Amino acid sequence: MRTVFFGSPVEAMPALSAVLASGHEVAAVYTQPDRPAGRSVAPVPTPVKVGAEQAGIPVRTPKTLRDPATQAELKAYGADAFVVVAYGRLLPPEVLSIPRLGVLNVHPSLLPEYRGPSPVQQAILDGAPETGVTVMLLDEGMDTGPVLSQRSVRLQGDETAPALMARLFEEGAQLLVETLDRHSRGNIKPQPQEGASATVTKLLSREDGEIDWSMSAAHIARMVRAYGPWPGTHTRWRGQVLKVLEVRAVAEHAGEPGAVSVRGGGLYVATGEGALRVLSLQLEGRKAATGEEFARGHPQAAGSRVPS
Repeated sequence: MRTVFFGSPVEAMPALSAVLASGHEVAAVYTQPDRPAGRSVAPVPTPVKVGAEQAGIPVRTPKTLRDPATQAELKAYGADAFVVVAYGRLLPPEVLSIPRLGVLNVHPSLLPEYRGPSPVQQAILDGAPETGVTVMLLDEGMDTGPVLSQRSVRLQGDETAPALMARLFEEGAQLLVETLDRHSRGNIKPQPQEGASATVTKLLSREDGEIDWSMSAAHIARMVRAYGPWPGTHTRWRGQVLKVLEVRAVAEHAGEPGAVSVRGGGLYVATGEGALRVLSLQLEGRKAATGEEFARGHPQAAGSRVPS
């Protein structure tokens, strides 16, 4: 098929590469405009833009898809289908209606579970035994369109958000190509989602990463794995922000929630149920350190509390 690809972050690159390798044509790639990223002051292109240019594909970076000129350009490609993978912007109805076979989207969950912007993080936070990827046809709702195909992925219970995100989009890339092949031949009957069983995730903010030490150690450990690198997990110690980067839940009781102890050189924090051994952390304005390094460098940590 002749397609137009919409995507921006590195997670979208496996899908773009898979579509190109499959023999389906990519007439153009639409991605977010160059913006400063990290410590760079100069505008930085998205990974998808870099990859598309290396592949010799025309790249467009419109600030909006509601502009009539942009919509006319999209119609002129004569695409059979559009493909959207983590583009970062909703497609307006005028764009959704352009391709004759619709707009296919790769979503990292088993819809209708975990609609919205943070499905991977929420699956980890919930301790879900499995999640997966869905290829769907976009409509005007938030991840509400009919399902074309799905693939489930079992979780081991130690996944971090970046690792699981990468795994799901790799799986989604292969599923996308299989779905494009079948959809182009008319071999798929789109299945409406069961709205009654839908769950919706939210856009995460920095406040979501503040640790409530009265929660269980298991929950906080899932939170640390789910929220890295954004919004991150943090508390306050002696008036400074303390980022908690890696932890392991342990069963033994270690005092009241938030009580800090040092045992065998290891740094522990009591929770509402069990305790956490802090394996890696970062104090405001300092480099990341192991729990052992922090305990040696801050002897006053033993017997203190968080937040403080």
